Amino acid sequence: MHKRNRWFVTAGLVYGLLGGAIALVMLVRPGWIPGNVPRLHGHIMLLGFILMEIYGIGLHVLPRFSGQSLYSERMADWQFWLANLGLPVMAAGWLATADWLIVLGGSLQYAAILLFGINVAMTVKPKGPWR
Repeated sequence: MHKRNRWFVTAGLVYGLLGGAIALVMLVRPGWIPGNVPRLHGHIMLLGFILMEIYGIGLHVLPRFSGQSLYSERMADWQFWLANLGLPVMAAGWLATADWLIVLGGSLQYAAILLFGINVAMTVKPKGPWR
């Protein structure tokens, strides 16, 4: 497995643990975490835990399913950094209730999703006629 894909899976697990801890704190001491905690928790779990796992596993498995190499390793590297920069920026926005941080982090996340989509689509695209 490519080192970057391992980092995606590892980051996903860390985000999952963080999201779970936020949920526990939210249940035990509702006022301890400032800002919009339900959205913070939801985005850490969905974009952090679930999507990072999909990225790591998808970038490893989908090229093998198609019998081809990944279209662009560089694109996948950029995707990693955009996704893992965007989520903490977005999380800071939810904590500080700063819309500009939420928009900036969300834009970085969306750029990572676009790179993943393009990279996967180009990887699994048939090289010959469609059957």
